[in-house]
Amino acid sequence: MVTMKDVADRAEVSIATVSFVVNGTKRVTEATRERVEAAMRELGFARNPIGAALARGRTRILAMLFPALERPLSLTASAFFTSASRRARHRGYDLVMWPIGNDAEQIAVLARSGLVDGVLLMEVQLEDPRVAALVEHKVEFAMIGRTADPSALPYVDIDMSSSVEAAYAQLIAEGHEDIAFLASASPAYDHALVWRAMRAYREVTERHGHPTTLIACDEMPGDGRRIGERFAADYPDTTAVIILNEHAAPGLVAGLTHAGLDVPADVSLVSLGSSAYMAEMTEPQLTYMRTPGTELGELGLDALVDRLEDTQGPLPQVLLPCELVPGGTVAAAGPRRTPRRA
Repeated sequence: MVTMKDVADRAEVSIATVSFVVNGTKRVTEATRERVEAAMRELGFARNPIGAALARGRTRILAMLFPALERPLSLTASAFFTSASRRARHRGYDLVMWPIGNDAEQIAVLARSGLVDGVLLMEVQLEDPRVAALVEHKVEFAMIGRTADPSALPYVDIDMSSSVEAAYAQLIAEGHEDIAFLASASPAYDHALVWRAMRAYREVTERHGHPTTLIACDEMPGDGRRIGERFAADYPDTTAVIILNEHAAPGLVAGLTHAGLDVPADVSLVSLGSSAYMAEMTEPQLTYMRTPGTELGELGLDALVDRLEDTQGPLPQVLLPCELVPGGTVAAAGPRRTPRRA
């Protein structure tokens, strides 16, 4: 096996100089670097990237933590990862998806491994045990999402308050007053984004003096379908629904249609925090509020790298709203509807 001594002898430099070139731990002149790298190529010397990383004390690898044991990964959520990954390469890092459980012990294992320089958190909880663990183990991190009190933490997030307001305003403009809010049902996972959205919905209905109708639904198409099939009986006065559950949204449309209700003549729908891909799964195509996943993925990665490269810099805290994209599931409110078939 070719060793650093072999390379040093061929390049006529010291073993230390070869180590500096291989591990990037010290600058050498360009001429010396070229001579060492030429010797490496001629001898077939293979770099050890892990060894180089350990020598530098940095791996330039970042991890995006997704609690896959507790939360399903949607295509909309994957936009955060793909855009953050592209941004990481642009800034000289590699990003890996780390689908682990949402508990502090696994964070401790990750921290002790020394494999990553920093962490991006996704699917943030109101009281997220990962945050305390990362602080305790001195791992640099940024959040795509916010805890209950994020005032001293780096984050980028969806502005749920303004996004819910915009969705509600779109339906009010069409004459709807009894507007339900269908969200993911996960009592064991206090998802901060869902909590903020529900709070914003309660506030806007109270301000307008409209009914507050909250519908819990598991994140599966079949659960959405079952709610759609029972909708006329369970919610006879409701003429519109804001959906924060894109896994269930296609099933809801199918269930309403199967029960004899017309979308949007009988029930108007706006999918909150979704993507064009998900919107196109239904007929008619969903009107939706586009999640700024690409933008937040890039901003989240920048927030993390900026913290790694300058811990004394300003604390990144960014909110972006969802953007309304018209589709075929919103129409003017009509009279109380009766299903055309059972």
